[in-house]
Amino acid sequence: QVQLVESGGGLVQAGGSLRLSCAASGDTICISAMGWYRQAPRKERELVAGITSDGTTYYADSVKGRFTISNDNAKNTVYLQMDSLKPEDTAVYYCSAMIRSSCRMDDFWGQGTQVTVSS
Repeated sequence: QVQLVESGGGLVQAGGSLRLSCAASGDTICISAMGWYRQAPRKERELVAGITSDGTTYYADSVKGRFTISNDNAKNTVYLQMDSLKPEDTAVYYCSAMIRSSCRMDDFWGQGTQVTVSS
């Protein structure tokens, strides 16, 4: 009932920048927060950044000062601006939507987009 479409991944040199986008559609009124997770090969998935519909943000310590999450409620879209990228940022990045409990739906995930940072 909620669909997430991601874009913006790619290959970039260390120190470069990328901007990821995630557009939500469907029952978007059921979304209480959106975020970005990443998973590198043979590593656990980790939360990178999150944002509520009211604009409250969260960042993992490893990306503070380098990444910025924002949203456009009118477009039902969340962005992740990634600056000063490091090789250790290489991973598949997934957009996620947290669903309000009153909607009685499971959380939703995007298909994932590859980010590769070369040294």
